[in-house]
Amino acid sequence: MTDAPRGPRPTDPLLALRPWEAPEVTSWGRLPMNAVDRRSGALPLDGDWRFQLLPTPDAPVGGAWSSSHVPGVWTMQGTDDLPQYLNVRMPFPEFPPHSPAVNPTGVYEREVDVPAEWAGRRIVLQVGAAESVLLVHVDGRPVGVSKDSHLAAEFDLTGRVRPGARSVVRLTVVKWSDASHIEDQDQWWHGGITRSVLLYATDPLHLSDVTVRASFDGSLRVDCRVRDTGGALPEGWYVSGELDGRLLAQDAEFDRINREDERVSDFLGEARLTATVPDVRTWTAETPELYDLTVRLHRADGTVADTSRHRTGFRDVEITGRDLLVNGERIFIRGVNRHDFHPLTGRTVSYDDLRADLVTLKRFGFNAIRTSHYPGDPALYDLADELGLYVVDEADIESHDHAHEIADDPRYLNAFVDRVSRMVLRDKNHPSVIVWSLGNESDYGANHDAAASWVRRHDPTRPVQYEGAAKLDWAATGDATDIACPMYASLEECVDHALSGRQTKPLIWCEYSHAMGNSNGTLADHWAAIESTPGLQGGFIWEFWDHGILQRVNDGRPVGRGGVGLYDNGVAAPGHRWAYGGDFGETIHDGAFIADGVVFPDRTPKPVMYEHREIAAPVRIECFRHEGVVLGNHQDFRGLAWLAGEWELSLADGRTLTAPAELPDLRPGETAAVPLPFALPEDGGEAWLTLRVTTAADEPWAPRGTVLCLPQVRLREAVPQAPTATQNRSVEVDDDGLLVHPLLTSAPALSLWRAPTDNDELGGMAPRWRDWGLDALVRKVTDVRRTPGRVTVQAEYACEAGVVRHAQVFTAVEGGVHVEESAELPERLDDVARVGCVFETVAGLDLMEWYGQGPWESYPDRAFGAPVGHHAVPVDELFTPYLRPQESGGRHGVRHFTLSAPDATGLAVVLDEPRQVGVSRYRAADLTAVAHHDELVPGAGCVVHIDAAHRGLGTASCGPDTFASYRVAPGVHRWSWTLRAL
Repeated sequence: MTDAPRGPRPTDPLLALRPWEAPEVTSWGRLPMNAVDRRSGALPLDGDWRFQLLPTPDAPVGGAWSSSHVPGVWTMQGTDDLPQYLNVRMPFPEFPPHSPAVNPTGVYEREVDVPAEWAGRRIVLQVGAAESVLLVHVDGRPVGVSKDSHLAAEFDLTGRVRPGARSVVRLTVVKWSDASHIEDQDQWWHGGITRSVLLYATDPLHLSDVTVRASFDGSLRVDCRVRDTGGALPEGWYVSGELDGRLLAQDAEFDRINREDERVSDFLGEARLTATVPDVRTWTAETPELYDLTVRLHRADGTVADTSRHRTGFRDVEITGRDLLVNGERIFIRGVNRHDFHPLTGRTVSYDDLRADLVTLKRFGFNAIRTSHYPGDPALYDLADELGLYVVDEADIESHDHAHEIADDPRYLNAFVDRVSRMVLRDKNHPSVIVWSLGNESDYGANHDAAASWVRRHDPTRPVQYEGAAKLDWAATGDATDIACPMYASLEECVDHALSGRQTKPLIWCEYSHAMGNSNGTLADHWAAIESTPGLQGGFIWEFWDHGILQRVNDGRPVGRGGVGLYDNGVAAPGHRWAYGGDFGETIHDGAFIADGVVFPDRTPKPVMYEHREIAAPVRIECFRHEGVVLGNHQDFRGLAWLAGEWELSLADGRTLTAPAELPDLRPGETAAVPLPFALPEDGGEAWLTLRVTTAADEPWAPRGTVLCLPQVRLREAVPQAPTATQNRSVEVDDDGLLVHPLLTSAPALSLWRAPTDNDELGGMAPRWRDWGLDALVRKVTDVRRTPGRVTVQAEYACEAGVVRHAQVFTAVEGGVHVEESAELPERLDDVARVGCVFETVAGLDLMEWYGQGPWESYPDRAFGAPVGHHAVPVDELFTPYLRPQESGGRHGVRHFTLSAPDATGLAVVLDEPRQVGVSRYRAADLTAVAHHDELVPGAGCVVHIDAAHRGLGTASCGPDTFASYRVAPGVHRWSWTLRAL
């Protein structure tokens, strides 16, 4: 690339303005935001730009140019300014509105050939997003300034560029500014141009804004604003419109009044188009019906000066009492918080990325997203309209580290109102947007009230929410939120509020279940309460992605755009790993707290996704009675005709029967009894009936046959059967009281410890377990008694909280050994990780088959989405690769299992009752000792845990712990199991 002209920077008026340290300056030369679609016919400017990274905004541009891809962040493109992760703390010590003296500044340049056919037209530059201050120059001359890292900025270049000629566009991006203090969001800090850049042209007479209001009753109103950059509006202009080819009526009275109103500038005209659509197809997240709307601006001679195209959905949103209604119906919000993220490009996401995000969410039962904590790319809203997702659109405001000071700081008043209003002006025509959010974790002050007032005046068709406004009193009225949207409030608090008689607003958690590591316990318990408690309407899980950046282990740098194919099923390729806070040399960081999503960095679903899918099931088995089952439609708007089903009967003896299912015609909320599809066999023991529900035809987000849920009911309980002792066989136990078995390399021993989950560590449980010494218990045998065919072993484990007594009784049975165990925990061990045994097997046992819950990982408080059945998974795939290694891979409710080699040899274990079982290549100590998966060395054999009790997962890394019913209490725990060779 050739060097471009380098203008004298010290006298530059934009530099003289010093916008990176001027909170009162939110823009300079930037055009107003609008909802006119300009993507059609635009000249894209994405690609490689000349690039220099300066140490400060004042530093002179000089020396050699490198290149940087736009859109993209320089922190992921080979510079020495690397990503940094912080949650609350700012990455520099200066207080608002100040920024640090060392302030990375990226200078982007490229030549632009302006089309000759644009002569006489208005020419506009659009920069999709830049972090955090953007300065624009063309041919060395200043054009304008913009702040707000997540909304587009437009600049009028008419008269600054010449059609048919080449111009040099320079975009200077300053990383830190006064605006950084209100972009203090829980995410990686980056710098760069993160969304597309384009150039477009319009007629001087152009649509300056279009506002569409399409209601549930079929009424349509389109308000158009018109400007002419040449001066006063010409006489005779008019606006026309079509909806799916049908002409709209122009409201002449509206146009006449506004054109003669003295308060309306001669440079601004307004017109209104109206229509009433008979038999309108209404929009909801379940039925995202869209109409094509085209608006045309005409000159007096009828020729078209400007056109804007929209996809419109007819729907209403309102709050009645304490219910949020869509089209008059109370809905449940099954939501997730979503950041812009990609493991190779940081903050830059493509259309295909966005679509894949939303498709994944739809397939797992989510119906809503909150754009945490800033507006998304415009394509996100188009896709939400098309695929059917409710959107809480959130402004780019979070002042977490300095929230109290900034909320009432008048220096930031313009920034608050500017960011909220520009979001509304851009996104107001999307039917998917049902709530405006004023931002996140910024305390509450006059700046919020000002922004809320603007929104309510400009768009009375949607409610406003802000968590901080209702934090002190969910029942308060007259504040800046129409919805009580608490953050990590306990279920008990929320239910109590709904039952108190004081509730004045819908209660919808803005964040309620923190998906960090092995987490999201009690999700099903939450939804059981939500669906049965008037006043509760759901919430948003935190969050969608694990924000692990693909990193080369040898040099510690981000892989960048060229890393496609270096990961699969949540696992990075050899020589690479998922980086989190601290992995790029940051001395100030917040570690793995960035890895808190329901999908891995490559969008592979975590096990919690299957839990959520079942919780959100559109059709459910309500109960089993009178030789049949009762089915219910749990959707808000849709019938069951779009679904197909298949019955599956699973018997404990290994048999599985299937039959087609004909789903009844049920409206939302209705139930119907259907006969059993099978004659239940007399033998076979425990029996479970599953309804496999799939899409009956292709959906925009799922091909035909995609599994949507697996509702299940037990038809017959198990009959306990004790193994028969065989005295003519012996049990081999060594002098230390340890079982000797040819398939075991380590005898069954007491286990009270698990490799701490993120919830265990951050919730304070793991430090307490370490203090007790549960991670390093020492066994002392106190008694070994031998009788024919039986050995009884008594042992003690001393810890800081007292002595744990462990008894094992080994009894010879046909083909193996029966093990009866008990553990007595002292009162001070009031909440341990698990009570059970652990042993290790010989190498070569590579397949686990079991009857119980599965096939994916499940735990006591996260097992609703794992149906009982016969499952088979390779041992290496049982492990779940959470970004920070921790307890994972457990299966709940296991009745019996086998571990086998390819030649079908191995071992079988039968349990006394459904138990938590874990099979892995790693010991708990292995997982605890490392920070990343590339540091783990798998064992050749299997590490097997059988638990009498296992602590729930909860969500205490950020939110409530698991319920008391899922905690492991002191006292005596008993369990038994039988080991046989295959």
